[in-house]
Amino acid sequence: MNHDAQIQYALTPSLNIAYEEHGPSTGDPVILLHGFPYSPRAYDEIAPALAAKGYRVIVTYLRGFGPTRFNSPDTLRSGQQAALAQDLLDLMDTLAIKQAALCGYDWGGRAACIVAALWPERVRCLVTGDGYNLQNIPNSTQPLDPETEHRFWYQYYFHTPRGVEGLTQNRRALCELLWMLWSPTWAKNAERYPLSAPAFDNPDFVEVVIHSYRHRFMYAPGDPTLEWMEEALTQQPMISVPTISLCGADDGVGPATEIDEDAERFTGPYERRVLAGVGHNIPEEAPEATLKAILDLLES
Repeated sequence: MNHDAQIQYALTPSLNIAYEEHGPSTGDPVILLHGFPYSPRAYDEIAPALAAKGYRVIVTYLRGFGPTRFNSPDTLRSGQQAALAQDLLDLMDTLAIKQAALCGYDWGGRAACIVAALWPERVRCLVTGDGYNLQNIPNSTQPLDPETEHRFWYQYYFHTPRGVEGLTQNRRALCELLWMLWSPTWAKNAERYPLSAPAFDNPDFVEVVIHSYRHRFMYAPGDPTLEWMEEALTQQPMISVPTISLCGADDGVGPATEIDEDAERFTGPYERRVLAGVGHNIPEEAPEATLKAILDLLES
């Protein structure tokens, strides 16, 4: 499906956030958030379908992606979890959205989960890729089982100067490799990847990505203005809003576990749905299942 929404901009304190809007401006708001290394194209089949039902649908470009730009050259090009959440809050405030339904995966899912945990009054409901996405940074130095560590090779690559240079020189090829490794059974990688790849040409892409993967392991300091939020996140706060977790059974970076280890983090209505034949790029690989999850929450 072709996307025909015009790019619009929300001038927030830190960023000029680019987003695509679908549907009537008076509709109940739904905000759709992509991950790394993805783009709003992940929601090409979902946003128009929600708009057709009368919802106001906003699909954002995260910091470091597409036409989104920092307002000042002096702002830390942070990719830390608190920055992503603050961007989402700032977007909602700038667009005068008091409460929205949120759907996100990977980085976007992290932003959505944090806002749902710390500002539940702003979140009508939540569809999250892979459950509870808040990073437990104080525990990040503990090694995981070797198979999991192997899947995280790219994170350790980004911890090195060589990885920074590799991402800078080979961003298209490297991100395409991640698409293939993370969605190993999806037939449309080669067809869909070129639609998202231009979003990685953002001048801040490399800095934001590298900071994200260093900060989560305490290898890079965070933005001092966000330290209060990171401190709150060390408590691993519960999520109380109505939530559906979508997990790809074929996810090459974080395969769905047999037992839902995140269930205890959700204190409100909660359901986990494991999607057979689906990898990491959940909304783009499984648009019907993603749309159904959003509508099940909105219409319940």
